[in-house]
Amino acid sequence: MPGHYFDDSPTADERRREVRVRAWDRDLTFSTAAGVFSADHLDHATRVLLEHGEPPTGSPTLLDLGCGWGPIACLLATAAPDATVWAVDVNERARELTALNADRLGVTVHVAAPDDVPPEVRFDAIWSNPPIRIGKAALHELLLTWLPRLTPDGEARLVAGKNLGADSLQRWLGEQGWPTERVASSQGFRVLRSARP
Repeated sequence: MPGHYFDDSPTADERRREVRVRAWDRDLTFSTAAGVFSADHLDHATRVLLEHGEPPTGSPTLLDLGCGWGPIACLLATAAPDATVWAVDVNERARELTALNADRLGVTVHVAAPDDVPPEVRFDAIWSNPPIRIGKAALHELLLTWLPRLTPDGEARLVAGKNLGADSLQRWLGEQGWPTERVASSQGFRVLRSARP
């Protein structure tokens, strides 16, 4: 069994490959491998999230939650060189690839397992194509762990497929005290913005 992209330690042969990504007027090349999410290309949901989000400016502290091989984290760090960018994933291979890609692109990204992010770190923005397929209970636990780490004026930008429960996720977030609006809908995906009341 090759396992899932949300396994801690993938057992599939790596089979490294190169993926080109164009976003925010930049063309970047990434290394990917089997055993991580969307190893063959930038997945459609992440592309929609990037297309409907403004590149950051200044020096915010940003989180790519569920970073995979690092396209969001590396693009954030490329767009805002003075930002502090964290990339978090349970998948060890994904973290290795994100660190490799950040290094080859010449940007600084703090790559960490979830439990290795210092508890005092707070984020001005969280960007995520969250791992919907881990199941509703685990997804809810994940979001309720990280959303409270937003700064008072911070926001989370999430993308989810309509057919995978994006609308019910939006409602649920609101019920948990995180007012959430749909800021874009494209190709069957919803981009959601969640912030403190």
